[in-house]
Order: sequence, then C-alpha cells, then structure tokens
Amino acid sequence: MKEKYFPLVIALSLIAIGIVLRILPHPANFAPIAAISIFGGSVLPRKVAVWVPLGAMMISDAIIGFYSLMPLIWICYLVIALASCKWLRPANFRKGALLTVSSSVFFYVVTNFGVWLTSGMYVHNWAGLVSCYSLALPFFRNTALSDIIYTAALFGIYALATHKQTAPVKATSQ
Repeated sequence: MKEKYFPLVIALSLIAIGIVLRILPHPANFAPIAAISIFGGSVLPRKVAVWVPLGAMMISDAIIGFYSLMPLIWICYLVIALASCKWLRPANFRKGALLTVSSSVFFYVVTNFGVWLTSGMYVHNWAGLVSCYSLALPFFRNTALSDIIYTAALFGIYALATHKQTAPVKATSQ
C-alpha cells in the first residue's frame, strides 16, 4: 500500500521544494526547477514527471509574479523533464551528469535567445545577440551550479531513502 503512494509523495514533495526554494531569497537563477525536472523525469511516471516542474513554476510564479518569458521558461522545463524520462531510465551517474550540464546549456541558450528576441534590450543583429549571451554568463554560472548541486542532492537523498539494508542489524544487549 505504501509503495502505491510513493510517487505521489515524491511529486508533491518536489513541487513543495520547488515553490519554497523559488520564493525564499536566493541568488539570481539559483533555483531547483531544472533539477526537479531531471530527477522527476528519472523516477516518476512520465505523466506525473512533466507536471511536477510545471506545477512548481505555476504556483511560485503566481506568488512571485508573472513575466513575459514565462511560457518559454515553462517549455524549457517540460523539455528537460521529457529528456530525463527518455535518457535517465535507468539512471546512471554519467548519463545524469551529461543531462544536467546539457540542461543548463539548453536553458541558457533558449531563454537568452528569447530575451534577445523579445525584450527590446538588444539590437536585433549578431552583435546584439552576442552581447545578450555575454551579459548573461553570470546567470548561466548560477544556473549550472544550482542544477548540479540540486540534482546531486535529489538523487543522493533518493538513494539514501530507498536504500534497502542487506546486512542484518545486530541487536545490542543492554
């Protein structure tokens, strides 16, 4: 009976973690949503995995405030979750590390292209695009660090929580 609800507990916990860590003060772009997308895609059923990061984003964006690139950012997390569903089943360290770094790069490339295209902050030529990506490098650093740290933490906590003890526990006499 407990195993039936385990994916639901994981999903709700990930949504809660995502909401809280986005609302609490944090460095720009240092958030757990990509890690939640990667981890959820690896361990949750696909139909649940895609809604977990979207649920965390929808609720936290409703609290924080809506913004123009919101649909593009949500799509990025959806793509990351789907990629994780495909490539991290079964998960291993090498594939997980590669997907985590690739997700950071994917998010940086797509979202900054969206900023360049829609914000009016940059001239719509090659120099403006290069300027946009160059000025976004500090944000990319934070994105990559948070993706690596939070993904490792989620998989590590999951491994500890689901590890089955194989050696019998010795009773101590008192």
